[in-house]
Amino acid sequence: MSRIGRMPIHVPSGVTITIDGNQVEVKGPKGTLKREFSPEMEIQIQENILTVTRPSDDPKHRSLHGLTRALLNNMVVGVTQGFEKKLEIYGVGYRAAKAGNNLQLVVGYSHPVEMVPGEGLLVEVPAPNRITISGIDREKVGAFAANVRMVRPPEPYKGKGIRYAAEVVKRKAGKAGAKK
Repeated sequence: MSRIGRMPIHVPSGVTITIDGNQVEVKGPKGTLKREFSPEMEIQIQENILTVTRPSDDPKHRSLHGLTRALLNNMVVGVTQGFEKKLEIYGVGYRAAKAGNNLQLVVGYSHPVEMVPGEGLLVEVPAPNRITISGIDREKVGAFAANVRMVRPPEPYKGKGIRYAAEVVKRKAGKAGAKK
């Protein structure tokens, strides 16, 4: 059995789950998430415990088992607690600001870069060098954070650029100087 797939998901109070064939809808205090899963996986809910079972030990079914359970758990956690990614900006003159709902980045280009967050995402700029992206869909939060980081990834010599809050950037030595 899959170590992740066989673990039950405990559904907290205030969360309602509707299973319609292979489509699952999760409603909670923060919002609603809907997703379609593989029809081969069997999703059941009994007494506030959500379980996923697979029909056989076929490699395809084994991989779908853990994936389905992880996606369902992310949906339950998303509608109750939500997800958050924090980014930091390093570099002289590099900064971020909010322009309406959009994120405006000044990171060394000839023009400011404006990014539009997707639906259901909240972008906050608590300081000019810090960005917080939050939402109920883990996939959207991570994808938008990766797109923001891609605007100016950290470079290895001075460490300038946009990085995740806990990210460690390996630094290179640079030129040692000409020796005769």
